This record gives sequence, C-alpha cells and structure tokens, in this order.
Amino acid sequence: MIIAQMSVSGAAMGMAYALIAYGFQLTYAPSRSLNFGQAEAVMISAFVALSLIGTGMPYGLALLLTLGFGALLGLAVERFGVRLALQQKNEGWILLTIILGLFGSSVAENIWGRDDKPLPTPIPTDPIALGSISVTWFEVSIVVGALVLMAGIELFRRKTLMGKAVDAVAADPGVAELMGIHSQRAVALAYGLSGATAAFAGILIAPITTVGPTMAAGLILKSFSVAVVAGLESGFGVIVAGVVLGALESLSSIYLGSGWREAPGIVLLIAVLALRPNGLFGKATIRKV
Repeated sequence: MIIAQMSVSGAAMGMAYALIAYGFQLTYAPSRSLNFGQAEAVMISAFVALSLIGTGMPYGLALLLTLGFGALLGLAVERFGVRLALQQKNEGWILLTIILGLFGSSVAENIWGRDDKPLPTPIPTDPIALGSISVTWFEVSIVVGALVLMAGIELFRRKTLMGKAVDAVAADPGVAELMGIHSQRAVALAYGLSGATAAFAGILIAPITTVGPTMAAGLILKSFSVAVVAGLESGFGVIVAGVVLGALESLSSIYLGSGWREAPGIVLLIAVLALRPNGLFGKATIRKV
C-alpha cells in the first residue's frame, strides 16, 4: 500500500515536471534554443497570480491574466534574450536567458520579498480516497491541468495556421521562409506559448510548494532532465518520462533515504545521454553530407 501511495503521489508531481519540460520542447523545436530562465518565469508568474488574487479578483480571472502575463514574459525573453543570438547564429542565447532569469529573480525579491507565501485557491484540501490510496485535489489539479493545457497547445499547433507555421519552421526553417512563413514570428509564438506554460505550472504547484523566490529552482533541473530523457522533440513523451521520474523519486526516498531522492533523475539522464542522445522518444537526426 505504501508503494502504491508513494508512486501515485510521485507521479502526480512528475506531471508538473512534464508540463515545464513541455515548455522547453516548445521553444527547442522551431529555434533550437531554450529559456534557461524558466524557473524565474514560473516563480514570477506565481507571484503575479498571488497579487491578483490578493486584490479580491476571482480565481478564474486571475488565472487567465497570469497566463497572459506568462505569454508576454516569454515574448520578452525571445525579443531581448534570444532573437539577436539566433540572427547571428551563435549560442549567446544561453547566457542571455540566464541573465534575464537572474534579473527577474532580483526584481521579484525587491517587489514581493524573500518570504514564502501561500497561494489562496478554491481547490478543496480534503483528500480523495481511492481504495487504499488517497490523493489530494492539488495532485488531481496538477495532472488534469497539465494534460488539458498540453492537449490544447497540441490542438492549436495541428489545427490552426499559426500552429502549423511553428511546426513548419521546426521541420525546415529555410523551406518555411520560401513558403512565406516568417520564422522569427513563429519562434516568438513558441516562446509565448512556453511562457504561458511556465505561468500555468507556477499556479498549479504553488498551493503545494508555496510562492517564494526559490519555489521552482529544483523543479527546473528535474524538468530539464525529463525533457532530455524524453527527447526535446518528442511531444507527449515528456508525460511518460515525468511520471516515471516522479514515481522513482518517491520510491527512492522510501527505500534509499531522502538524500537519494535526486538520484533517479541523474541516473536516467546519464544513461539516456550515453545510450540514446536523442531521448527515449526522440528521432535520430540524419544529416546529409
């Protein structure tokens, strides 16, 4: 019973890893770049939600506005931290996104302080009994929320012209430009969607972790591991990788001790990089010479 309980709880938190990892995938596919300030995006968005709810705003409206803020934040990162580096075809975006993240962390501390704060939420606190296993509504909200948002973005990418433009740029930027697709706008859209994903992740995990300057520091490292293990272009493969990693972390803390909780992620990451660099669900890249 303990094994099942810990596996379910760990898998639910693994969905949070998967959601953030999905944000990494959104930007990598069309631009081959990542926002290494994603932790700060999650944290700042959670603080924004906390401030909006603190004004007496309805939770649903605060959620929508926070998603919009996250999208704008993602667009700002693309404009000031990524665009020029991509135009110059260098890796400067790595350092620039880290710098923007550190700047965002400093701004957050000056505005909201360093103390952790609870996020008011209408989600019930009573656990749900499923036989011998109990889950909380917070865990359910993470799983359902992550799946709904990821499914919505996938539908947007596959059923709308703008979404198909992002996929076209991801497949071949040169050919996409010849077809009249503005690759820079497609990349900006991908960063906007990634920012909204980070904002949603912040809202989902805040009731569990509380809202604070370091609330997402550990989550980002695990989410990046999930993205790499699944494959940075694997779509919903992050769900499997996230759930497995979350469950393994919980079981490791029981049988090996809490100090070994981070071990499964490290072992999985090293093994995948050594044996399958494109990820468990990634496709091998074929280069013509």
